Amino acid sequence: MEIVLRALVIYCFLWAVTRALGRSTLGELSTFQLLIYVTMGDLIQQAVTQQDYSVTAGFLGIGTFALLTVAVGWAQWRFPRIRPLTSGRPVLVWQDGQPLESTMRDERLSIADLLVAARQQGVRRTADIEYAVLEADGKIAFFTYEDQESGSPDTAPET
Repeated sequence: MEIVLRALVIYCFLWAVTRALGRSTLGELSTFQLLIYVTMGDLIQQAVTQQDYSVTAGFLGIGTFALLTVAVGWAQWRFPRIRPLTSGRPVLVWQDGQPLESTMRDERLSIADLLVAARQQGVRRTADIEYAVLEADGKIAFFTYEDQESGSPDTAPET
């Protein structure tokens, strides 16, 4: 039972750490960050099992993490109001052709990162960006002024 309680505590700690890291960090991991997370995995295993290398301890630790993940997913489905707490919500980072610097600072998103994402999505000029939204998963969605003009599919004229 101690392993289950340790797994519960570590799960809550990991949830808090990933929420504190910010969504722009979670969108894409650098090599260094990936190594840190892999190393954290080993440290977590040691903290959960207290160096107990038995198969039972492994099953209990992994099973507890899996059940907690399923429970959080179910809770998000059953109680939609907790979704912003568990998963976050989209945040507007660019509005009417201008970056929202205070929001970007809160999300630890630099202008350079925003411009890289814009180029990757084919945005040619920053003046074309009407809105940009930092999604809960760390991806950035861009809405340009051109999108409004071509919002509906062209229909062939009737003859």
